[in-house]
Amino acid sequence: MSHVRRAATELGTDQWVKPWSGSNAGNCVEAKPLGDGHVALRQSTDPDGPALVYGQGEIAAFIKGAKNGEADFLLS
Repeated sequence: MSHVRRAATELGTDQWVKPWSGSNAGNCVEAKPLGDGHVALRQSTDPDGPALVYGQGEIAAFIKGAKNGEADFLLS
């Protein structure tokens, strides 16, 4: 996966979602779909920090791989 690093503040404050929040006391990854088909990810505890911007194909490949168990090694 390749990505572009941008300041999250350049992407606005609206439409950030915490799809992976759980019982981690608010320490989550937030995602924001961008108008050009890209997706930005940032750390919820640092909303003014960096955001990583991925293309639609990259995000789709990551989600598909995670659903297929390819990221399960991160849990052990």
